[in-house]
Amino acid sequence: MPESVQITFLGGLGDIGRNCAAIECGGEVLLLDCGVLFPDEDMPGADFVLPDLEYLRDRADRIVGCICTHGHEDHIGALSHALDWLSFPVYASPFTLGLIRHRLEERDAIDRTSLIPIGDHDRHRIGSFDCEFIPVTHSVPSGLISAIRTPQGVILHSSDFKLDLNPVDGRRTDLARIGSIAHDEGVRLLLCDSTNSEIPGSSRSETEVGEVLRGVFAAHPDRRLVVAAFASHIHRVQQVADAAVDSGRKVATLGLSMKRNFALARELGLLRLPDHSVIDVSECERFPPGQVCVVATGSQGETRSALAMAATGDSRWINIGPEDTVVLSSSPIPGNEARVARMINNLVRRGADVVHSGQLDVHTTGHGKQDELRTLHTVADPEYFVPVHGESRHLAAHAALATGMGMPPDRVVLARDGQQVELSDHGLVNRGQVTSGDYYYVNGRLIESGQELFRERSILGGQGVVNVVVVLSRAKGRLLARPRLESKGWVGADKVEDLELAGSEEVAAVVEGHLASGETDGLERAVRRAAGQFVNHNTGRRPMIVPIIIEV
Repeated sequence: MPESVQITFLGGLGDIGRNCAAIECGGEVLLLDCGVLFPDEDMPGADFVLPDLEYLRDRADRIVGCICTHGHEDHIGALSHALDWLSFPVYASPFTLGLIRHRLEERDAIDRTSLIPIGDHDRHRIGSFDCEFIPVTHSVPSGLISAIRTPQGVILHSSDFKLDLNPVDGRRTDLARIGSIAHDEGVRLLLCDSTNSEIPGSSRSETEVGEVLRGVFAAHPDRRLVVAAFASHIHRVQQVADAAVDSGRKVATLGLSMKRNFALARELGLLRLPDHSVIDVSECERFPPGQVCVVATGSQGETRSALAMAATGDSRWINIGPEDTVVLSSSPIPGNEARVARMINNLVRRGADVVHSGQLDVHTTGHGKQDELRTLHTVADPEYFVPVHGESRHLAAHAALATGMGMPPDRVVLARDGQQVELSDHGLVNRGQVTSGDYYYVNGRLIESGQELFRERSILGGQGVVNVVVVLSRAKGRLLARPRLESKGWVGADKVEDLELAGSEEVAAVVEGHLASGETDGLERAVRRAAGQFVNHNTGRRPMIVPIIIEV
């Protein structure tokens, strides 16, 4: 009887981010992606959110490799953290490996791995897993679908994909090869991108965005064009560069990641423009505005991003002004709308014209919509299906789409982070929670779990803090000094002194009563309660109360 195969989802099922799955068979573990989630407003101070890598600690010596399907941070960004205490080879396309290499070198983790390049239609044996890599179109070059042959048949992972019939680089999703595998071997299990599973129709071709961008360049012949896009979206950058070169402009990059990816893509032949059309951003002022195009990072309004800093006048390299037209060639990621709007307002205040996706079609998605999902399901014709890569609503919508196409409901398995599905001769079942699936937060040099830290930071950021310092002698049963309230961020300077003085009197009365009662425990709790009641009654606020009891 063939061995069963287990797939444990360590991230990516419930969020669009921290994608990571562990495929296990015969005592070996094959990782599929290892990405981060970018923190939202409920995670103040966090740099990144990692998958549940704790699951891998007890399996460290069994990991035979990690396939990275493409170069987005939500698929590769956690590798440098995983390789702090694990060691395994990484398989990816040359462009994806170039992005990974930089991250690993930043954290001195490059010696913990071997970077193994894979190309379209390559087959590699990774441990006992026979893996074939199929080209797929997405919003970053060189994405790969993985066909992983196991004792239980072929597991097909779609990666992030769309069906673009006219991609910028001519590299289409190879449906013919998927159909051939389905016909000759059969696809036992499909794991498929669910990002746009709620949206009817098909995604627009990337080349259509290029035509819109050319129209923007033609409409602003005498103005400097600053085009913001994701640094990894080399197809978009190529179309910006083509429009710029054809209109006689020089191209400069703004933002470290854009500069780095621009150079990497040119080195690998993925981005093509003549050397004489490329200038350093420091040279922009030497040319008339109508002869310059700047390709920048920061389309999401990130606080320290290149464009956001230019919008507030804090850029070291360019000054945005009335001679500039800024194009935001992206759509705001959910949750970023306010930040993007604030950046647009800052750009307008500096006199710039701003063009964004709410006005013109200067962006298209990199993820297939419902018609494209149906096409992939039809071609792959899987025996079993697990929706991946999406929020809970996306996974549910994708499951409904599959059953609506006639797939038996008992062959569609919904899972979430921390759960494991098992593929055996008896079929596919969800074995439930085998690990926590928890968020692990990168805070500077530390990795921490749990929400309590962020609840405390939210209170501090929204309500402030009141420290209550009490100095007493238990032997004498009395206070040695009046309690002192010290606050930050609680109330304004014109009111704080009177409130702190009045609060100290109420705390003193509670402490004296506590000491007179002869109680030996509970003083800290009594101080916190007394100060909290005073603060709330007098100001209607709930800052963090920190009792500091000093016994002499």
